[in-house]
Amino acid sequence: MRSNKRSSYFDLIKSPALTGLFAFLFLAGCDLGSSRVALKPVLKVNERTLSLKDFSGDLARRLKGFDALSAKDPNTVARAKEAVLKNFIFESLVMDFAAAQGISIDENDLEKEINQFRASYPDDLSFRRVLAEENVSFSDWKENLRLSLLEKKVFKKISEKVKPATSEEIQRYFEENKNQFRRKERVYLRQIVLDDITKAQAVKDELRKKDFAELAKKVSVAPEAKQGGLVGWIEKGSVDIFDKAFQMAVGGTSQVLESSYGFHIFKVERKLGAGFATLDEVKPLVLQAIQGKKEQAEFSAWLDEQIRGSRVMRDQILIDSVQVETRGKR
Repeated sequence: MRSNKRSSYFDLIKSPALTGLFAFLFLAGCDLGSSRVALKPVLKVNERTLSLKDFSGDLARRLKGFDALSAKDPNTVARAKEAVLKNFIFESLVMDFAAAQGISIDENDLEKEINQFRASYPDDLSFRRVLAEENVSFSDWKENLRLSLLEKKVFKKISEKVKPATSEEIQRYFEENKNQFRRKERVYLRQIVLDDITKAQAVKDELRKKDFAELAKKVSVAPEAKQGGLVGWIEKGSVDIFDKAFQMAVGGTSQVLESSYGFHIFKVERKLGAGFATLDEVKPLVLQAIQGKKEQAEFSAWLDEQIRGSRVMRDQILIDSVQVETRGKR
């Protein structure tokens, strides 16, 4: 769970991966107790400022999941610092753009999202306990959720500029990515499933005189019984019990086959060998992929534009001064 909670830069970072050791942050050559130092800006994006205290708190949370050795590795620390800085720049640009465009999060919508999260827990106490374990206050978590919703709205606004894919783009993407649409051997299958082998044998005998689909509707205990036992297309290797249907001829009915779900009788209605799907079959997937690429490109261009048009200042000396050490627990 991500948090915007800003903790002190000299807060301890408990390391669950290394018993008896812990990592801590300190500022080289400075008085850790000085509030003046703690409030110094390490990064400023337009009018939004990331203080040393907030920077160090976010850094601490990013390093929390590492063992003590990795947590103080210079490369790990450098990557974590850059991630914190980039995240602050991104969040600042999103909030500035949203303010300029009049984009905001309605409190009712926010409450609905909160209630959806709460609904996945047995009760509110369990939900609060998870927040406490992550060292996140409810108010901080709520504001983090608000920001996430705001980011989605901003992304949607930017994506409005994306034009629908043309037929030429669709065809080109399909041809260039054909291997993504390779298919295994498939069968078009119906089945009857019963929970007793004696019943299943009796139904197998009835199938000599009765229609498979009609009998499936009457006796099958499987969910697809209402559709006449229609399972649809099944690829080879997807489910063990269904693989036996690939040995059957089209129109053939299997013997009674047992699985952990019960006793099956299959009917193979069609077969297709391995090969490539047609464009018509995968067109929704192609459209989704093209749309995703276009939206990402539009968003990247927007982000570059926002960065170029913003005032971004960073105090690299102060950033480099934040160091990580490990000590044995006393």
